[in-house]
Amino acid sequence: MGQAVDDSVLVNEQAELVRERLDRSVVALRAMVELGWFSDHEDTLGFEVELDLVDPLGRARPVNDPVLARLGRDDMQSELARFNIELNVAPRRLTGDVFDATARELREILIRCAARTEVLGARIVAIGTLPTLRPDELTYEQLSSNPRYALLSRRMREARSALFAVHIDGREPLAFSADSVAPEASATSLQLHLRVPVDRFAAFYNAAQIISPVQVAVGANSPYILGHELWHESRIALCEQLLDTRREDEVMTGARSRVSLGDRWVTGPVDLFAEIVELIPPLLPTLGPDDPLEILAAGRPPELDELRLHNGTVWRWNRPVYDVQGGRPHLRIENRVLPSGPTVIDMVANAALYYGLVRTLADSDPPPWRDVPFSDTEADLRTAARHGLTAEISWGNRRLPARDLLLDQLLPLAAAGLDAWGVDVSARDHYLGVIEQRARTGMTGAIWQTSVVGHLERDRGIDRAAALREMTRRYVENMRDGLPVHEWPVR
Repeated sequence: MGQAVDDSVLVNEQAELVRERLDRSVVALRAMVELGWFSDHEDTLGFEVELDLVDPLGRARPVNDPVLARLGRDDMQSELARFNIELNVAPRRLTGDVFDATARELREILIRCAARTEVLGARIVAIGTLPTLRPDELTYEQLSSNPRYALLSRRMREARSALFAVHIDGREPLAFSADSVAPEASATSLQLHLRVPVDRFAAFYNAAQIISPVQVAVGANSPYILGHELWHESRIALCEQLLDTRREDEVMTGARSRVSLGDRWVTGPVDLFAEIVELIPPLLPTLGPDDPLEILAAGRPPELDELRLHNGTVWRWNRPVYDVQGGRPHLRIENRVLPSGPTVIDMVANAALYYGLVRTLADSDPPPWRDVPFSDTEADLRTAARHGLTAEISWGNRRLPARDLLLDQLLPLAAAGLDAWGVDVSARDHYLGVIEQRARTGMTGAIWQTSVVGHLERDRGIDRAAALREMTRRYVENMRDGLPVHEWPVR
């Protein structure tokens, strides 16, 4: 959930100064855009993969600190709960063999890690929501030892002035309340980063927005939360409800939520930062020693630490990111709608679809979002999360099932986009072929999970808890074998 921070750096009694610093950060960012500070651009992609730790029976194994100590990797860190970890794959140029190279790296890391974690009774699994979790494993006491998580949970509870509440009207409706954000740990994601030129930010961002529903439909891998079969991608509903810090009166008056797709097609990057400063109070107010406008006047790119920290507590499904690396500022888009898993090849295939589509759509004239009201795309995200590949999605002047939209229109567009990036043709065909077969067979991660559990319950007479454990055990084995999920056996 972002950079390290604890109580000692908060300045809770200096709200006006914090607001002024955030305003000055936005002014500095706008000036950097207007003065051409982002002209030194390189197309790159990056991956963040959130993972769970489970025991040999598929149950959560809350040992992330000893696991990370044993692994000793700079590219892995703890996540929200003690059974969560995160892997950060270094950025690569978006061309040539980038997808094969990323797949090799991911596969090699997970193989090496698996050999070292098993002595701790832990196996690594990439899955959208861990199906075997129990309520007692999703409490404040189970948060990771990194003080950021407990602090963030307390601050969010204070902002709400009430318990966290979730109600998902799925196939087996689920409602619960919690005194912390710990239940969010049941959800893990694949986050895709794309550096974009500042003058084309809006086109790439809008492209990422309009394809989010179809990404969710074909990548769905989160059907179970606390033993209930809910949506194909239940993680969407869980995050939007659990991370909502608005009080009831703020919801009634339409105050901006911290988790959303947005409310309109955008025209540039700066307004996205400006609106969170204007509309969303900072959860973690800080004040560093450096004034961003003074740093800018001295000819150096400001870090904008306060703005970046604030942005990290606003969980847009497509998040704008400002960063400085090697003394060079850049902007990127962080695509957050996808769940983790099921396998390396599935995740890289999901990435190939995303990067290919955003390139083609950003280059399109006229752009497809011209004919689609943003409210339709925002509603389609939840429809896709609920129904998967059978969900109807707005495209042009029509509504089409996600499966048909992919097969008839979007896969050829994604192929053209990967060609435009200069991606190897063999990799293009291989990874988009995985998406095609997943769409043709209808076998997403979510469908595989519910099919196996249904088989175990009906044909083997196993109760739900035991069926979820057995399904998760098989899931881990299939993930290690590495075949894409549409080829996994159901029985």
